[in-house]
Amino acid sequence: MTVAAPLAFWLTNSLTALAFGLLLFMLSAGLTLVFSLMGVMNFAHASFYMLGAYAAFSLARQIGFWPALVIAPLAVALVGAVIERAGLRRLRTHGQGAELLFTFGLAYLCDEIVKLAWGLSPQTGLLPAALDGPLFTWFGVPFPRYRAFMMAVSVTMLVVLTVAMRCSRTGLVIEAARTHADAVAALGYDVDRIFTFVFALGAGLAALAGVVGGYAFVVEPTMAASIGPIVFVVAVVGGLGSLRGAFFASLAIGGIQTFAVALDVPLIPATENDPGVTLARLAPVLPYVLLIVTLLFRPNGWLGARLAGGDN
Repeated sequence: MTVAAPLAFWLTNSLTALAFGLLLFMLSAGLTLVFSLMGVMNFAHASFYMLGAYAAFSLARQIGFWPALVIAPLAVALVGAVIERAGLRRLRTHGQGAELLFTFGLAYLCDEIVKLAWGLSPQTGLLPAALDGPLFTWFGVPFPRYRAFMMAVSVTMLVVLTVAMRCSRTGLVIEAARTHADAVAALGYDVDRIFTFVFALGAGLAALAGVVGGYAFVVEPTMAASIGPIVFVVAVVGGLGSLRGAFFASLAIGGIQTFAVALDVPLIPATENDPGVTLARLAPVLPYVLLIVTLLFRPNGWLGARLAGGDN
């Protein structure tokens, strides 16, 4: 085996892991923001991801990819704002149990709406010419332009959110409302409107991840159920309410799953009547193993120790 072969293997899978991890961060960032401010673990968050993908595919057929990339997240964010004002706001006085049940039921409702509106068949879409084809080829391995685009959008999201939360007036008001809502209200700010804005922002970020991820993966009615649990694992492992924690946990889980499939190490040898067990077959379980280990040794998550103090 030449030196280029293993180098190409590690390069290809490292870039794949990075792209998948950054997509997970795009999806988990909105969930983390909503929980950090409102204390709501939104079970319907992955449904906004699915709605964004379906809305973008439908819009792209009419107006093209680039307008759909902007309009679909904004439309889902508007839906999120309506849901917060008409539903979650009315349940706030009844505690987190009522909010969890509401978002749990909302997830099922979104699934049924998608099936009725778009059917059960997978959706397909065409990439614009600027994002189609390889960006570069290294050691004979092409790296797709669209994967680089996914990574760029995710990193841009991280930078914009970090700067906005730490440096802008809006971010400072949101940060203050998270820990001192009564004081913020006493200063004349509408805390309910802040909550609506943050929930809509979380829904819009999930929809943006759906638009970007939809062209890299399959868009079908079970996409929310398949990726939703992993997003909650990311949020808990990284530390509830911590954007930085969600970022590092996303990269770790993306790397674990990608290399588990790529390496495919045999764990239990195959026999004549038993196919055995390989690392690739255990790949879907590994994030939950990481979750259990994290909860055993660091119950607040990797960067969740300062949750009450405002770690972003």
